[in-house]
Amino acid sequence: MVQWFWQRKAPRRTLTLRSRGEDSGATRIDFAELAPEEARFLGQAAYLQLGYFETLSRLIRATPELSEKEAISRAAGAALDKHRGIVDLITERGDDPTELMLPFREHLDAFRRKTIGARPRETLLAVHITAGMLDDFYLALAGSYGETGRRVAEILREDDRSDEIVAILTATIESDVEWRSLLSMWARRLVGDTLLVARSALRPERLVVDDDRIEPVYTELMGAHARRMDALGLAA
Repeated sequence: MVQWFWQRKAPRRTLTLRSRGEDSGATRIDFAELAPEEARFLGQAAYLQLGYFETLSRLIRATPELSEKEAISRAAGAALDKHRGIVDLITERGDDPTELMLPFREHLDAFRRKTIGARPRETLLAVHITAGMLDDFYLALAGSYGETGRRVAEILREDDRSDEIVAILTATIESDVEWRSLLSMWARRLVGDTLLVARSALRPERLVVDDDRIEPVYTELMGAHARRMDALGLAA
């Protein structure tokens, strides 16, 4: 029988995972042996940001209110800026950004399709939740790559305009109890697939033997997710 990490015994040590909004130095997580090679890390991180930009751009067209269009456009622009920042870093290394991102296109596009909701508000929440969890995860990974990781961490910590997304979602949730229930359930459905994306970013040959090392990181991600949900007035 499959046991999810939250059903198992408590981890033997506690790791600290800083959220995207904190800028007091690099996150230190003891799982460097699990981190993928630098090129793989950069390619995945760059393509994730491009995916956020694409999804948010589509939401602009599906949103009738002008003020909300503007807010979502600013969030989309922030994701594109992060994508370009990582692409510039890849280019400085002498690599081709397209070549580094291409291996992850099919997998991450499939993940993004799973997070497209039946309604625009569900999709907006999906971007907020999945981007939050995965940016936190990549911030943790960044500590394994020296100066390159430090620069990626700086890029990921840039303002993502999530406060404007939160304002839109909060107004929706407060407007109708049915919205609160619907979005809460939808957010819970996103967690498993998002954790699988995080797991797939790690070095595959080490996953089986180092599962105990991964669990504390997942626990920290879930803690940050719960705080993100609390800020929206939703149950994690």
